[in-house]
Amino acid sequence: MASDDGLTVYHHARIHTLDPAHGTVEAMVVRGAEIVAVGSADECCAFVDSGSRAVDLDGATVVPGLTDAHIHTGALARARTAADLRGTDSIESALQAVFEHVSALPRGAWVLGGGWSYQLWREPVPPTRYELDSVTGSRPAVLDGVDLHSRWLNSAALERAGIDRDTPDPAGGEIVRDAEGEPTGFLRETACELIDAALAADPESTVPLDEALTPTLNDLLARGITSIHDIDDDDVLDAFIRLHSTGDLPIRVFKAIRAHRLDGYIAAGRRTGDGDSWLRTGPVKIFADGAIGSRTCWMSRDFAGHPDDHGRPVTPAAEIADIVARAAAAGISSAIHAIGDRANAIAIDILTAAMSADSGTGSAGPGADPARPLRHRIEHAQYLAPADIGRLASARIIASMQPAHCPDDIELNDKLLAGHGVASYPWRSLAAAGARLIFGSDAPVATPDPWFGMYAATTRRRADGTPADGWQPAETIDSAAALAAYTTGPAHASGEEDVKGRLIPGMLADFVTLDADPLAVDPTELADISPLATVVGGRVRWTA
Repeated sequence: MASDDGLTVYHHARIHTLDPAHGTVEAMVVRGAEIVAVGSADECCAFVDSGSRAVDLDGATVVPGLTDAHIHTGALARARTAADLRGTDSIESALQAVFEHVSALPRGAWVLGGGWSYQLWREPVPPTRYELDSVTGSRPAVLDGVDLHSRWLNSAALERAGIDRDTPDPAGGEIVRDAEGEPTGFLRETACELIDAALAADPESTVPLDEALTPTLNDLLARGITSIHDIDDDDVLDAFIRLHSTGDLPIRVFKAIRAHRLDGYIAAGRRTGDGDSWLRTGPVKIFADGAIGSRTCWMSRDFAGHPDDHGRPVTPAAEIADIVARAAAAGISSAIHAIGDRANAIAIDILTAAMSADSGTGSAGPGADPARPLRHRIEHAQYLAPADIGRLASARIIASMQPAHCPDDIELNDKLLAGHGVASYPWRSLAAAGARLIFGSDAPVATPDPWFGMYAATTRRRADGTPADGWQPAETIDSAAALAAYTTGPAHASGEEDVKGRLIPGMLADFVTLDADPLAVDPTELADISPLATVVGGRVRWTA
């Protein structure tokens, strides 16, 4: 394929522009980083001159570059060299994986990793520090749960963090204790942060992020991803800034703000949409609750089989409302993490009030109208009371969802939410109500592969094809809607619909060529689609 210089005509292709006025075309003309024409081969050949190039795509399908609208890029990068406990089905298999990882570590290194879910173990009992001590010895060990809402620490890590029987539970979190009141090493929600200072203070506790970030971004390009909405903290932003300053940032980034950083952003006058086409300020991320795997998502009813346990709020509703209001007054949109139906109901209440109070603070960005309302979103929107689906849609709240979680959580949903009467991953219901869907992966919690995400959204099956008819199949969506949730939807959410998400004149030349047509294959084949090349800003960033 061609480079990013001059005029390039791509032809002999099936190009889905995702624009109703242009439909599907066979050729596209790119000058530098921008698309200048689409249409038939004859129409596009009119642009050919002595300095132009023609690229025959040999019948390949072309779609706009995909956006992962919810990804923890730093955590994904660090997971490359961490202990991987995904797929373990017992405490014994988890400990074996840790033991094998420890045997390869240099002296003094911490044991880091995660991906475990005790709810899916043969005996679903939370792990303790004593079991972990048996394979880690005196090394501190910190292992994140698969949902990133719980942590498993050994005794050495508890000591480094200063956590003992007298340490109080932080607001919105829990230090799980045994019958004698001693910490077991199992932490939930905000209690997970109690080890962060010790991690930051010890150079042996982390892999330099820059070393792991570039190959991680290349992996995303190989999946056809050209933009991300990153949810991690400012250490990842700093790494993006360093890559951008040297011209080595290959993927466009819409960078969320963690709530504890908000005041600094307001003081600096930074607004949602500030930046350039490669790195822009996103919304402030606020946690309303936890996750299903840790039984910390906030539900209206108790989890089945767990009396008096219906999850928990992580941030009090009044505090969320205050953060949203302060952010909006400064021109910063909000993204509220809400999984349980109770958390979602409160998030909808707060964001509906914020939309009503919006006096035109607006969002900045390429081609954006500074006076238009901020685009608020709910991250996950996983379980909703049926009556709240219409409320979310009518308030113009964006539903930022992760379809790969659905097949991963089928067993947990059936076990913990039996009889709840909630709408679970209600993609079709939300779309039918008029809500705007955007899709991401939540990687490394789930696979960052958007093609598996599209498969999950259209079939509601696990990777092995079960259940054959799909889990709660009435909530499937078609391939066109799923593709839009990875392209035009995220472009709208970041205020970039005038430059991204479609392949028409004036748009950025961000696109991916594929070995099959996602709008033509059977949905069961979507996970098998392979990108052939990924182009960002008119430049080929990855080829098969």
